Amino acid sequence: MRRRQVEGSASDAQPKQAQSVPPALPLRTGDRLTRPEFERRYLANPHIKKAELVEGVTQVREPVGFYTHGRPHSLVSGILFTYAAYTPGVCAVVDPTVRLDRNNEPQPDVALLIEAAADGQSHVDKDGYIAGAPELVLEVAASSATRDLQRKFHAYWRNGVREYVVWRTLDKRIDWFELASGQFEPKLPDSKGLIHSTLFPGLCLAVPALLNNQIAEALEALHEGIGSAPHKVFAADLESRLAHSDGPIEGGTPSLRNPA
Repeated sequence: MRRRQVEGSASDAQPKQAQSVPPALPLRTGDRLTRPEFERRYLANPHIKKAELVEGVTQVREPVGFYTHGRPHSLVSGILFTYAAYTPGVCAVVDPTVRLDRNNEPQPDVALLIEAAADGQSHVDKDGYIAGAPELVLEVAASSATRDLQRKFHAYWRNGVREYVVWRTLDKRIDWFELASGQFEPKLPDSKGLIHSTLFPGLCLAVPALLNNQIAEALEALHEGIGSAPHKVFAADLESRLAHSDGPIEGGTPSLRNPA
């Protein structure tokens, strides 16, 4: 006689098949992706520390050298952070994710922005990323000089970055481009070797000092600019804009400071 099975007993239990989780799609240099797909793969590959989408093409950051990237990046970051510290309504950001358009999501080495509350042209969106073009973008380029000066050049120009700076470390050169009459026009050093920003009065890069790692001289030139009359007028204007700001704007927060 066949043994009667008790309903619900272990003998009746059917083994459950483990649900397979699809593997994360890789993110590789040269992949042609839309920005949403790029973000999906980037988030699914947490071991990748820095990747960018430029003109629809993925670029995964390779290890960087001390002399070709690390030290120059630190120097110019210090310059821009110092300027922002003395200029209300201006924020310096290192390696931010910037949503420019559907085919471009770069992570510039440093960006200098005017806060949206002070009538800046970018804002922080609901996901916590910068949306729109920062006023100034600075890249340190060694072996990636061609990519930065070509694909990024066009992406930043088309999306309205006002000033684009590239420190080409292997060439021992700093290029500064200003958006003028719809084109990126090069800005040249003056007789003292200084390149001055048009949009940010008082901001300057002491090219010979930076190229020779003379940090004190570079900061001295910057502090001279910060103490100038044009910078004081600019700072007062920004303070006035902030004082008359109506608060949050649609699509993001007007301030790049952390909310309380």
